[in-house]
Amino acid sequence: MISELKALFDYYEKEKGIDRNKMVEALSQALLAASKRSIGPARELRIEIDPDKGTIKAWAKLLASEHVENPFEQIPLAKARMLKKDAQEGDEIDLEVTPKNMGRIAAQTAKQTMLQRLRLAEKENLYDEFKDRTGDVVNGVVRRFDKSDVVVDLGKFEGVMTSKERVTTEDYTPGDRMRFYVKAVEKDSSRGPEIILSRAHPNFVRRLFEFEVSEIGDRTVEIASIAREAGYRTKVAVHSADEKVDPVGACVGVRGARVKNIVRELNNEKVDIIRWKSDPAEFIREALKPIKVLSIHVNEDRQEARLTVSEEDLSKAIGRRGQNARLTSRLVGMDLIIEKDEHASEVFEGQMGTAVSGLQGVLQIDAETARLLTEGGFGDLRTFAYAGVDDVAEVLGGDLALAEQIVARAQAHEAEEGAKS
Repeated sequence: MISELKALFDYYEKEKGIDRNKMVEALSQALLAASKRSIGPARELRIEIDPDKGTIKAWAKLLASEHVENPFEQIPLAKARMLKKDAQEGDEIDLEVTPKNMGRIAAQTAKQTMLQRLRLAEKENLYDEFKDRTGDVVNGVVRRFDKSDVVVDLGKFEGVMTSKERVTTEDYTPGDRMRFYVKAVEKDSSRGPEIILSRAHPNFVRRLFEFEVSEIGDRTVEIASIAREAGYRTKVAVHSADEKVDPVGACVGVRGARVKNIVRELNNEKVDIIRWKSDPAEFIREALKPIKVLSIHVNEDRQEARLTVSEEDLSKAIGRRGQNARLTSRLVGMDLIIEKDEHASEVFEGQMGTAVSGLQGVLQIDAETARLLTEGGFGDLRTFAYAGVDDVAEVLGGDLALAEQIVARAQAHEAEEGAKS
């Protein structure tokens, strides 16, 4: 057992990088629990292991006593004086209580119990090595699934990607080699220290840009903010203190090469690169391009912006299921209230009403017919000079007789106006 134990210590120290003192402590505690069954509840029982010699001894601290009432707590005074000449009543005496079958006990418990305790020691080494790597991007291989978590092989260690750190549009298959963002290294987990990985974190995109765009790496271009809905779309705002540098162009790369590499790593997630502006209103306009913002009012105290867009652009500004508005809001750090431009509608309705009234008076038709003509593109009387009866009839739902009357009246009116001029 001596040589086997020493070999075990040597193996784990050299191959696994585990401190020998930690192994001794782990085995001591395991053997202590096992030894109590054969030795009994000896007072202050302890196990001493010499890792270099591979020897194991059990010791108890008993009280010297003339009258022994509890042999697990006390030692006869006469025997105590054989171990310590000047022993007195009540003195604590160290007594070796190593059982004859200690080798068998050690052989039965050492490997199994020690391996369990050493897994924790390995994880502590994991924490020491990875604690300063939070925020890094690492390469790993998908190994297996633990319920909804993905277990990733990182070489010497394993990492865990929880369900909320997965990208819903991505499939993970054992054997897949991927890149992962180290979100955290948690020491106080119930399962021991763990490396928490992510592919959904916004900073994963930030780090990919730092690797791909040299200008970001050397701080010529800086990422001001990022907003991401993993698997669908990311907005990245960039700027440069150097006026000669185009921050957006630097991130896009020649023929889009740089951003294409990032999009490929993100499995074709859409990436918008936006020029950052110090003025919130201008920043919002940039973030919503090519949508034209007609008006904007920013309340910096409430971190809120109210803006109007045309009716045609309203759905685009909000985006599918509100995605564009949400991402823009996160990017600029403000709540956005996007509204349809009612003024434009009012102007249009006013112009429509004027045209309808004009047609009613000249063509002697009712308001509904006049509105049909206006909406069909005949709001100006001069258009009838170039229009055919069939075209007008089509707008009126096929009423050819009424169309002929209207065209005749319009042409007569234009002739009268021409004679006056």
